[in-house]
Amino acid sequence: MRGDSLVISSLADSLVRGVETIGDSVSETFFEPVIRLGVTGLARSGKTVFITSLVANLLDRGRMTGLVAQQEGRINAAYLQPQPDDTVPRFDYESHMSDLTGPEPHWPDSTRAVSELRLSFKARPAGLLAGLQGPRTVHLDIVDYPGEWLLDLALLEKSYEDWSQETLSRIEKRTEAAEFLAQARAADPASVHDEPTAQALAAAFSTYLNKAREAGFYDCTPGRFLLPGDLAGSPVLTFAPLPISDPSRRRTLQREMERRYEAYKSKVVKPFFRDHFSRIDRQVVLVDALGAIHKGPQAVEDMRRAMADILSAFRPGRNAWLSQLLLGKRVERILFAATKADHLHHLQHPRLTAIMEALTREARDRASFAGAETAALSMASLRATTEEMRSHNGSELPCVRGTLLDSGKQAAFYPGELPDDPAHLLAPARNGADTWLGEDYGFMAFAPAHLTLRPGDGPPHIRLDRAAQFLIGDRL
Repeated sequence: MRGDSLVISSLADSLVRGVETIGDSVSETFFEPVIRLGVTGLARSGKTVFITSLVANLLDRGRMTGLVAQQEGRINAAYLQPQPDDTVPRFDYESHMSDLTGPEPHWPDSTRAVSELRLSFKARPAGLLAGLQGPRTVHLDIVDYPGEWLLDLALLEKSYEDWSQETLSRIEKRTEAAEFLAQARAADPASVHDEPTAQALAAAFSTYLNKAREAGFYDCTPGRFLLPGDLAGSPVLTFAPLPISDPSRRRTLQREMERRYEAYKSKVVKPFFRDHFSRIDRQVVLVDALGAIHKGPQAVEDMRRAMADILSAFRPGRNAWLSQLLLGKRVERILFAATKADHLHHLQHPRLTAIMEALTREARDRASFAGAETAALSMASLRATTEEMRSHNGSELPCVRGTLLDSGKQAAFYPGELPDDPAHLLAPARNGADTWLGEDYGFMAFAPAHLTLRPGDGPPHIRLDRAAQFLIGDRL
């Protein structure tokens, strides 16, 4: 009976979502189009700064020459208005903008939960319709969510046993996992469930996940262990992988861990997919590629695998009106953006873009095959540095200058020269190298610069206008 109930419940959910999709599709097609843009990325990739600067530059478009509708003068106005989802927290644009542009500028707090913001445009159509129609309203709903939650979607297709085996095998050689692995191997999955033991294992596993993220690993799931919010201490976050050899039996530690793992999927992961992720039709994935390169080959390889896993969570394809009615929305455009390009002189930006393209090649190929448009670029949502050339041992080095985050002092920085061929990075990473051979790629954390903005200009950026053109330009 339980299986039949689950099937009926799933069918009912699908029918309700189908009716909602039909209503949304008809409304958007015949009245005011809505673009739902998902913004995600893994830790410290700059999601909050991206959204803040994007909104500021769409409100004051003096620096958005790469956005064709702005270039052609077809955007009459842009304005913020209340979001349509009353149960989702509003993205705190005003506070974040104040953080970045105030007398003492500083980086805003990172994303810790889902939030949303609606930006609406009055724009005139292009082409043959330009002389037949007046300005129309186009809504941009920006949905911000942690990238760690996105990786959780892959858990929906894995049993507790499969997840345990994969996780323990993957982390076996990581020093950050040594303490947890010792506890997991000492535990007897067939023993009678004991809550203090379960809590100790979950705490050790959570500690490992936080250490792994700090060390530059990106496969840190379940994501809510890192960002528990109001679920902290609940049974749904009190489980861990165990070395399993036999089927589980009632009242054992293994059976209880399995039950909580399944509860995590049904009560945490599925609602996120149903309520937020499944409604997105454009997506940007932000990547701190420079940070991974600085941490070494293992971090780069881990990032490459994470990009492929992220794409497996999407439903890429074209959002033709009929297919929306029949199948629901699909992500039709995906942008992979290497952030913090202002940490490099512009002479190296093409190399960073090429590395980004190579890192996401597998993911982009799969999306393209499914009918989605993909792109990769290097960008800086908010430019925090200036460029200069400095003499060193008889040669000129392309450097960037900015305010150091830790000391507040001005400094010029040369991070090293990225290779022309991305394979010089990706090959050692795939082969399991511990360090870069003969190279040392530096990384410096800069604070946001003091800004004085002219009327009509948003914050300075690098290629944010090109990112906006790819993501929403065709709908304006």
